[in-house]
Amino acid sequence: MRSIALAAIGISVSFFLSSCSSLSGDDSQYSALSKPQQEKLEKKTVDYAARMPQQITARGEDVIIVNPRVHAWGAYDPAGNLVKGGVATAGGDWCPDIHRPCHTRVGSYRINSLGTAKCKSTLYPLPHGGAPMPYCMFFNGNQALHGSYEVVDGNESHGCVRLHVADAEWIRFNFAHMGTKVIVESY
Repeated sequence: MRSIALAAIGISVSFFLSSCSSLSGDDSQYSALSKPQQEKLEKKTVDYAARMPQQITARGEDVIIVNPRVHAWGAYDPAGNLVKGGVATAGGDWCPDIHRPCHTRVGSYRINSLGTAKCKSTLYPLPHGGAPMPYCMFFNGNQALHGSYEVVDGNESHGCVRLHVADAEWIRFNFAHMGTKVIVESY
């Protein structure tokens, strides 16, 4: 009986070690995934849509609301119902590379430009730009909603609103159009 128990422990330890060794230090399986697959794997299980009101006062048009206080966005139909939401990284309190605050400007705007998956920043990183901004949707000068692989539960962008790439793509092709209202709430 004792030898059976020891054998079972040996099998369990062997299984545990082989399971861990395939994960520790070797991220080749992870790096072989496409960016969207990596992003899906990395997404937290936090329900960011739950941070937004499920219903707002009907506005008679589609509207996207960004709330920097809770780091979330919501897409609302004309009746004011939340259609979809997610995590949003708005502008940071301070951007060290430009030596100033870089909050996303609070207010009500309209989307005036709809980009593709190949959209890139003309400003950042300094001095020549080139940062990927897939599915960019400009709403206020150089500020846009756009996809990013650097989306966090916080505010640290240069003023744009970073969304998971899949969310930006969904908004771009399933919700937004020229003139869609974007409301950035206060910090």
